[in-house]
Amino acid sequence: MNSPSSDIAFTPTVKAIQARKGSRTSYARMEAGGSWATRITPELAGFIQAQRSVFLATANAAGQPYIQHRGGPPGFLRVLDERTLAFTDLVGNRQYITQGNLEENPKAYLFLIDYTHRRRVKIWGNARVVEDDADLIRRLLPEDYPARPEQVVLFEVEAWDRNCPQHIPQRFEAADVEAVLARRDARIAALEAELRRLQPG
Repeated sequence: MNSPSSDIAFTPTVKAIQARKGSRTSYARMEAGGSWATRITPELAGFIQAQRSVFLATANAAGQPYIQHRGGPPGFLRVLDERTLAFTDLVGNRQYITQGNLEENPKAYLFLIDYTHRRRVKIWGNARVVEDDADLIRRLLPEDYPARPEQVVLFEVEAWDRNCPQHIPQRFEAADVEAVLARRDARIAALEAELRRLQPG
């Protein structure tokens, strides 16, 4: 019998702790009902491609973890198919910790958080770096984005899960706030102009 997809995170030790702390029963029901999704749904694809910021976690052969931030305009993290995500890896500080980790250990994890709507998604899978594929880099690089691409990271999804919004602080993107303020200022200017027009004399 196939193990539940959530076993990617719920190891026997995790399950023992869940049992000791009283949450195992509810998670066992979740597992019996189908466990976590393993394919990218249209809803998840929309969420992924709206993100401007994601976190990629890897670990080296010794198990030492590392988390790296990746950002760009909405759509920089692309859904290639129902099991594959990708993004262009841009030239940065050139430490190459993520790439080194993935060459030793392909297991990887993506954490996506939308502060505006207080939503977050966890994605487990395997990742690899693709070098020297100029066509793939061009296809994935966001249009007119001022950065220098170096390579591509391909991420194969094994399982994903949503988190509840509890304790996520609500924050807004500066560009979104600026757009709302610009509309407000334009409306104020229009109303002031209308008032001046209606004033006698």
